[in-house]
Amino acid sequence: MENQNDKLRILIADDHPVMRDGLRAAIDSAVDMIVVGEAADGEQSVARFRELQPDVALLDVQMPRMDGLQAIAAIRAECPGARLVILTTYPGDARVKQALALGATAYLLKTSTRDDILQAIRSAAIGRRTIIGELASEVASHAMADMLTAKELSALRLVATGHGNKRIAEMLCISEDTVKARLKSIMAKLGASDRTHAVTIAIRRGFLDS
Repeated sequence: MENQNDKLRILIADDHPVMRDGLRAAIDSAVDMIVVGEAADGEQSVARFRELQPDVALLDVQMPRMDGLQAIAAIRAECPGARLVILTTYPGDARVKQALALGATAYLLKTSTRDDILQAIRSAAIGRRTIIGELASEVASHAMADMLTAKELSALRLVATGHGNKRIAEMLCISEDTVKARLKSIMAKLGASDRTHAVTIAIRRGFLDS
C-alpha cells in the first residue's frame, strides 16, 4: 500500500471548475503526487496555502478578487520558500518576467502536455525553475529589451482605453509634453510604429491585459 505521506502535496488554484478537474485527474494519476486542496480565486488560494502548506501550488494568472501574480506576492510574503507554478493561457514575456521576479518557480501554458505539467511540478518541488519551450523562446527574444516603467504603463493603459493626450495629462496630473515624451519612450522600447501598434504589442507581450 502506498504511503500518502511520501507524495508531493499539491494545491490547485483556478477559477474554472473544468480546469481544476482536469488538473486534479492528471495529478492524481501520478504515483508520486496528490491534490490536497483547491481554490477558485486568488484570495482563496492564499488562504488555502496558509492552511494546507502544500509542497507545490498551481496558480492561474487570471482569477477574481486577486490575480495569480498578486497571490504569488502574498504567499511568498508569508512563506518565502513556497514553490509556485503559474499555469496560464497568457504567454507574454513581460508577464513571465514579472511572475519569476515575484517568486514563481515555473511558468507554463495551459496547452502544455500532461507530462510537462507533472515534470514542472516535480522540478518546482526541489526548487528548479521551469519555463516551457515557446515561453523560454519569447523571454529570450526580449531579454535585452527595456521594461516599461510604472509611469509609462499608467499612460499606456489610458491610451488603450481610448483617451487622447490632453485627457491623459489631466488624469495623470502631468503636462501634455510629458505624455508625449512617455509615449515616445514606450514606442521606442516596444518597437512600435504608432500608439495603436504600441497597445497591440503591449497586450501580446503581457504588459497589458487583453
